[in-house]
Amino acid sequence: MQLIRKRRAELTPESAFAQAPAAPKTRNRLASKQTGAKRLLGLFTAILVPGFLVATSLPAFAIATPPTPEELLLADTGSTEVALQSFSASADAKIEVERSTFTADTHAQVEAKKAAVIWSAARNGAYSSVGPRQAGDDYPYRALSGLSPLRYVARQCTDFVAWRINRDAGSTSAPYKYDWANMTPNGGSASQWASAWRSHGWKTSNTPVVGAVAWFNGNHVAYVKSVSGGNVNLEEYNWNGSASYHTRTIPSGDVALFLYPPP
Repeated sequence: MQLIRKRRAELTPESAFAQAPAAPKTRNRLASKQTGAKRLLGLFTAILVPGFLVATSLPAFAIATPPTPEELLLADTGSTEVALQSFSASADAKIEVERSTFTADTHAQVEAKKAAVIWSAARNGAYSSVGPRQAGDDYPYRALSGLSPLRYVARQCTDFVAWRINRDAGSTSAPYKYDWANMTPNGGSASQWASAWRSHGWKTSNTPVVGAVAWFNGNHVAYVKSVSGGNVNLEEYNWNGSASYHTRTIPSGDVALFLYPPP
């Protein structure tokens, strides 16, 4: 019994309380272990997560391909811009094809077209307006549209000068001694008169004489009515597109060439 009482005394609350202080040491160790684990986990997280992000991002950057121009256009301005780009390329290709097949008219073709326009205008009565006859104007076809019996277009410079050449040669009615067929057979344009004179062997000079043709490089001819010192007095038709009689006095040096009357 004494032994039992002794064991009970050892197990009294007081004795249990006396042994209690040992418990905090165990809790402290456990808390210390938990704190260390948390720190280790935090360090592991700090290292692992950025590394994971970098590792997963790098392949994406490595294999990504830059967007095509079409994709950029679609992203910025919509699909209509792509259609416009395609259309422009098609238009450029068409222009290139057209350029490769382009042909230009020769000088003779250009002159022929100009003459055709003049003839057409004359036939259609473009010069049908006729004013009063001026002093010195003896041209018989001043009211005519189309070709005159001299076979040049009426009321043009060439037809008037052809009339004056015939009048001076004594031929005042059809059939005329000189007309388009035997005076300028290779073309009735005023620009071709100098070459026609040379082909006939008719005289040309830079010295004016009465009755000569004043020939201008700018596709015009006039009749030399008189010579006064260094000037020439001219008679002409269609000066500045007037389709009528006109006179003027100019320095003889302003005339490119004088075509002397045919023999």
